[in-house]
Amino acid sequence: MPVDLADAFTRVPAPWTPLVVGTLNGQHVKIAVLDGSFVWHQHPDADELFHVLSGRLTLRFRDRPDQVLGPGQLTIVPRGVEHCPVAEDGPVQVVLFEPIGTRNTGDVGGARTVVPAHLPE
Repeated sequence: MPVDLADAFTRVPAPWTPLVVGTLNGQHVKIAVLDGSFVWHQHPDADELFHVLSGRLTLRFRDRPDQVLGPGQLTIVPRGVEHCPVAEDGPVQVVLFEPIGTRNTGDVGGARTVVPAHLPE
């Protein structure tokens, strides 16, 4: 079944709260609205793909230069690389690919850890 992303984004419950829109080879395909700064974290066992649909996202790293992504751009954060997503200029719409079960806050947990909601069938 096709997923209408414009409609799906209206169902995202809150910033930094991913919504699962599909699964693919053991991966969740998630969408999220990012606004402000997230937490520093890493995913020890999983790469993470960020694809920006709208807005401007900065990925901060402790061990390399920041990456700034605009609409239509994507990057993959390798497993074990500490990063902090930041949406300074207002909301950013992203598509994320992560192995099923990957926590949004990676190894730190905390108050921003959420279980992603699933798009209703």
